[in-house]
Amino acid sequence: MKFIDPHIHVTSRTTDDYEAMAKAGVAAIIEPAFWLGQPRTNVGSFQDYFSSLVGFEKFRAAQFGIRHYCTIGLNSKEANNEALAEQVMEIMPLFLAKENVVAVGEIGFDDMTALEEKYLRLQLEMAKEVDLPVLIHTPHRNKKQGTYRSMDIIEEHEIPPHLVVIDHNNEETCEEVLRRGYWAAFTIYPKTKMGNERMVEIVKKYGPERIIVDSSADWGVSDPLAVPKTGNLMLERGVPEEHVELTCYKNALAAYGQSGQFEESDWLNPEPIDQRTLFEGNSVLRGGQTPRVDKPEDDRIIQ
Repeated sequence: MKFIDPHIHVTSRTTDDYEAMAKAGVAAIIEPAFWLGQPRTNVGSFQDYFSSLVGFEKFRAAQFGIRHYCTIGLNSKEANNEALAEQVMEIMPLFLAKENVVAVGEIGFDDMTALEEKYLRLQLEMAKEVDLPVLIHTPHRNKKQGTYRSMDIIEEHEIPPHLVVIDHNNEETCEEVLRRGYWAAFTIYPKTKMGNERMVEIVKKYGPERIIVDSSADWGVSDPLAVPKTGNLMLERGVPEEHVELTCYKNALAAYGQSGQFEESDWLNPEPIDQRTLFEGNSVLRGGQTPRVDKPEDDRIIQ
C-alpha cells in the first residue's frame, strides 16, 4: 500500500528517515513551513528557509525516491513579532507562486493573541488571492477554543470549508470540524497530540470521509513512519482497506490536489534515482560514499 504523509517537517530529519519512509511505502510528502524552535530575527532567515523548502529539500527527497511538496506561511508563534511579520508577508507571494507549493500554511493560533489573529486573517485573504487551499494549525493549549475560533474566522472570510485542512485535531474537536465540512487532519505524535490506537478508534467511529492522518515529525521526539504504522494498525484492527486508503492517501490527495500542484502521476512514474545528480553544485552524498544509481526499467527484458 502507498501512503502520503501530508504534514512532516523533513528539513529536521535525516536521510535515514527518507530511506525508511520510502521502504514503508511513503510515496509523497508535504512539508508545511513552520517554527524552527528558535525565533528568527530577520526576514532573510525566512527567505532562505522558504527557498530551501521549494528547492534543496525537494531535490533531497527525490534522491531517496520520495516526492516532496510544501506549504508556505507565517507560523502563529512568529506572528507575534509584528515588525518581522510585516516583512515576511511581503515576501510570501513570491514563494506561493512557486512550483510544488500546495497551500498557504501552517497558519492559525498558538497563544490566541491579537497579532496571531491579525496575521491569520491577512493570510486567509492572501490564500483567496492566489487561489490555494489553507492548512490551519490549531493550538496545543485551549485546543477546542482555538479550533472553533479558527473556523469562525475562516467563515467570516468566506473561504469554503472544502479548501481548508484543520490539523492537530483530537476527540474533542473532530466532530465539529467534520460537521462544518472541513478536512479534519490528525497528527500522530508520540505521547502528546494523538496516538495511533486512538486514531483507529476515531476512524471506526466517524468513518473515513474527510479524515487525514499525518505525522508532523520534526526536530522533537516524533516518528516519520507514523502514517504507515497507523495504516497498518488500522488493517490489523479490522478497519476496511478502502478506509485506510482514504485516510492515509486519497483524502490528502483530494484536499491538496485542489492546488493544481499535487498530482498522483508525479510519483507513480518517477524518474530513476541517480545520486550523482547535483543541486546548485552539491549532492546528497559526502566524500567516499557510493551513489545509488537506478537504471530505467526496460520492459523488453525478462529476467
